[in-house]
Amino acid sequence: MAQQTEGKGPSTSFIIGAIALAFLITGYQTALFVHRAATLDIVAHADRPDTVYIIERIPASETGTDPEGRVPASSGPGVSRRTVRRNAPHAPAAQAVREQYAARRYESFPFDPNTISLEDLQRLGFSLRQAQAIDRYRSSGGRFRRKEDFAKSYVVEDSVYQRLAPYIEIPRLDINQADSAAFDALPGIGPYYASRIVSYRKELHGYSYKEQLMDIRGFDRAKYDGLQDLISVGQPEPYRIWTLPEDSLKLHPYIDKYAAHGIILFRDNNPRDRWTVEALASAGVLTAENAGRLVRCRLAPPE
Repeated sequence: MAQQTEGKGPSTSFIIGAIALAFLITGYQTALFVHRAATLDIVAHADRPDTVYIIERIPASETGTDPEGRVPASSGPGVSRRTVRRNAPHAPAAQAVREQYAARRYESFPFDPNTISLEDLQRLGFSLRQAQAIDRYRSSGGRFRRKEDFAKSYVVEDSVYQRLAPYIEIPRLDINQADSAAFDALPGIGPYYASRIVSYRKELHGYSYKEQLMDIRGFDRAKYDGLQDLISVGQPEPYRIWTLPEDSLKLHPYIDKYAAHGIILFRDNNPRDRWTVEALASAGVLTAENAGRLVRCRLAPPE
């Protein structure tokens, strides 16, 4: 019986123990690999297949930060990177990897996100791919109307936006210079209102204040509030109320044909020192409402 037992080989308990030990060793090695991977980036250089570069993340306290106290954005707080070359002495390739993972330096300067070049976006601290993503958005018809719109771009991190926000300068649309296509691009303005804004500008001989947009039929306060921070009013040519003929005066939105005739009579029967919008209202030539609108317009003085 003893001889038969020796011929059977390892016992069942021994086999189970060996398998358990193998699992423990495998688990331990896996844990070491995961922990090491958390602090290393292994990079294979396409031009040097026999060379592997290990980018080791180490505490900034061990390496120091740059002269301005910044840490590479891709490394995380308090972490720097160190390149360790393995398997082959390709110095140029190693240098390329080191440059790729070096701390990205940036500048801060005034810019318009709708027109800034790819090169200047990189000067601001964006990578080439991030800059190209912003450019693709613009090329597809996208526009940053407000500073906050730039923050919504998926390539603009919150911390980056907080740094750049004071430098974002998006020009407002001059309603005395813009064409209908530019108006059409404003929020809440379609082709109809874009056309009406242009035609009403001609009737007024130029906008004198932004609220005049609400004179347009259907252009209510809600529509105005949705874009008033996006527009500006360049100075129009002064309206020559005291020299224009009656036929021209009656075309102004605040002056109908009866008021136009009254202005001519007023000019003929009053000295120049009395030629004021208030005097026209007092004489009954203009209604109080139209006089209040006209007095806010840029008017040429009496000649």
